[in-house]
Amino acid sequence: MDSKPHKPTKRDSEGTRRRILEAATGQFAKFGLAGARTDAIAEVAGSNERMLYYYFGRKELLYVAVLESMYADYAKKESELDLSSLQPREAMAALATSIWAHLWDNPEWIGLINDENLHQGRYLKTSEKLTETISPVVDVVRSILERGAEAGQFRSSIDPLDFYVTLVGMGYYITSNRFTINAFIGRDYAHWSDRQKICEMHLGILDAYLRSTT
Repeated sequence: MDSKPHKPTKRDSEGTRRRILEAATGQFAKFGLAGARTDAIAEVAGSNERMLYYYFGRKELLYVAVLESMYADYAKKESELDLSSLQPREAMAALATSIWAHLWDNPEWIGLINDENLHQGRYLKTSEKLTETISPVVDVVRSILERGAEAGQFRSSIDPLDFYVTLVGMGYYITSNRFTINAFIGRDYAHWSDRQKICEMHLGILDAYLRSTT
């Protein structure tokens, strides 16, 4: 009988790493960096702490890896949208709607972003991959703005990054604050009809700014 220890294959390694990352995403989103436990992450992943430390080094590095993965998935989705056949105004509306939908469809985003803001962005600042994950989305915004200006549909000299931050902020606020908004005024934007109305308002505001000449 062959008693040699099993040597993990590349597929085993990739699968284990992915499961740990997925488990960590859920634990960090729910409990934050301080509250998440490595033993709980390993248990959810069907692995052990030794493998967690083997692949990621320590809990803080795993947390950074989760943030990087989260932003990379988001950037991949948004930058791969086929907007080239749309007129600039339609393209910007489609991008905005996609980004806002992504926030609603990925609630773990909110927990992770809020937790990292409590840390004042300290861990994201250590990431060497962050810029390359966000840049593609900003480039999409830049491309649409340039097409719109050339076609005479948009005002010129709009800063792509400022516009992107404004666009994301509109969707982020009603997603991250929906519980307190509901408590204060009794409106729950998780209801599609209410969310659709405010998204249409946001699109109108963005479009009015894009077409303004002042």
